[in-house]
Amino acid sequence: MENIFDIAILGGGPAGYVAAERAGAKGLSVVIFDKRALGGVCLNEGCIPTKTLLNSAKVLEYAHEAEKYGITVGEVGIDFSKIMKRKDKVVRKLVSGIGAKMKHAKAEVVMAEAVIKEKRGSEITIEAEGKTYKAANLLICTGSEAAIPPIPGLDKSQILTNREILQLKELPKSLVIIGGGVIGTEFADFFNAMGTKITVIEMLPEILTGIDDDIAKFVRAEFTKRGIDFHLGAKVTKLNGKEVTFEKDGKEEKITGEQVLLSVGRKANVAGIGLENIGVEFTPRGVKIDKNCRTNIPNVYAAGDITGFSLLAHTASREGEVAVNHILGRKDQMRYDAIPGVVYTHPEIAGVGLTEASAKEKGIEVEIRKLPMAYAGRFVAENEGKDGFCKVIAGKKYGEILGVHMVGGACSEMIWGACALVEMQLRVKDVQEIVFPHPTVSEIIKETIFEF
Repeated sequence: MENIFDIAILGGGPAGYVAAERAGAKGLSVVIFDKRALGGVCLNEGCIPTKTLLNSAKVLEYAHEAEKYGITVGEVGIDFSKIMKRKDKVVRKLVSGIGAKMKHAKAEVVMAEAVIKEKRGSEITIEAEGKTYKAANLLICTGSEAAIPPIPGLDKSQILTNREILQLKELPKSLVIIGGGVIGTEFADFFNAMGTKITVIEMLPEILTGIDDDIAKFVRAEFTKRGIDFHLGAKVTKLNGKEVTFEKDGKEEKITGEQVLLSVGRKANVAGIGLENIGVEFTPRGVKIDKNCRTNIPNVYAAGDITGFSLLAHTASREGEVAVNHILGRKDQMRYDAIPGVVYTHPEIAGVGLTEASAKEKGIEVEIRKLPMAYAGRFVAENEGKDGFCKVIAGKKYGEILGVHMVGGACSEMIWGACALVEMQLRVKDVQEIVFPHPTVSEIIKETIFEF
């Protein structure tokens, strides 16, 4: 009798491998496919390699500023080759770790491109490298790839995306970045620290769309002090090799970089995987899912960037968990009100829930409080000459915490606590009764909330 897996997973990124791990732990038989490497874009071409590079930039920053803390160091230099090799080593180690997790979960890993062939009754057939696999449930998490807009003259061999820039062998003297979102801003930060001349061209009026407006302005001002040039409200109209032509304030301008990075967003990988063979509904944005991460086909689920909704690794992982829990019959559903967003620049940015602008768009009456990071003693002790702030948004009628946004310090490591406040719908007075450890930078959250 042919073996039928309880669940087949297309894609080994944060949605896929977490789902496989959770399903295997609950005794489900799992087969997981990936055509490149376990870990997906996040581990191999995104989150992890970029954070490894940014940590090198942070160490360099510490070295340059050591005298502020009473420490004398010798000559500070950069070995770009070593930085890139360490990035590769970190990625290899973590990919290997995911492989070990799949073995522990007893998941069958197939490193090949998989295509959905058909669905008969509740049985789904998938083909990979000429071999057929059958499953009772299917989880689609094939992720996303860099969007390539139809810019006249664009030659893919002449520009970089997040994938190619991570494979550079030499440090460029100048880099033009098209797009001032999270990806573009993080690469601007890293290469600026390495001594590369950076120019960012952003079509919108401000960088970091979706981030709190005050924070976006603050970070741009900090970057400008470091010599990064920004062209906001600028539309790229033509590319000629590494020469970028753009329109700003009705005038045409040109700039040439030794390298050009295109980072104008991501698009869901919906093509070529056989979605049409079983009737899965999708739009150019991505696959449609409900609160249980089900598609329009009852035993077919989708999670991660393929949905085109919240393109974050931690969102993908949680969606994968929700899908598995639904298959297991456990009551669970996906909620998006408390998804944290982090930008790992220096200074770090972290936020969760409503921003001041989004609250206004929704017509929600709110009260807002804002405090400098210097109100937290540990921030002052560890960040000589640095600045930052915390901003809290609460409902005007009930005082429920609707949003927390921070810049400065290790925001990424303390935003989870703010997520819990938003997720649990705690009120200002509830948080005022929680004991925070002292001295920590996280006290800034409570100090800001005490301002209400």
